[in-house]
Amino acid sequence: MSVSVRAAQQADCTLVAALIRELAAYERLEHEAKATPQDIQAALFAPAPRAFCEIAEADGEAVGFALWFYNFSTFVGRSGLYLEDLFVRPSARGRGAGKALLSALARRCVDEGLGRMEWAVLDWNAPALRFYDALGSRSLEDWRIRRLTGEALATLAQG
Repeated sequence: MSVSVRAAQQADCTLVAALIRELAAYERLEHEAKATPQDIQAALFAPAPRAFCEIAEADGEAVGFALWFYNFSTFVGRSGLYLEDLFVRPSARGRGAGKALLSALARRCVDEGLGRMEWAVLDWNAPALRFYDALGSRSLEDWRIRRLTGEALATLAQG
């Protein structure tokens, strides 16, 4: 299997939305996957995009994606890259697609002088944890991700 990585194109919005749904099913979070192809279009291809996406292809077929955005580290004093989602279809796992996607993002970080690349992984996802460990990433055990959504977000916004 020959794996290549390319930037998502506007014609890929339906594909990206489908891959997001597949990821949500794998993570047992299907009820949270609300993104439509139109949402993907607006996020990735607006005049000032808020997110970016790479597609992994094996022998010409899409087998995975990485959706990411820039963040900023006040401690490092530079921008970084936050990997929101990485997903490789089960039939293509173990054949280099995930590593190819992460390598492409790591190259971007190095080429652009970014300070770091970060992402979150579910604590039960042992295969992903082993994969990330093998690449040399480390877990930030002292940090906890916090999230505001829905009513709590609206309430805080009101002051």
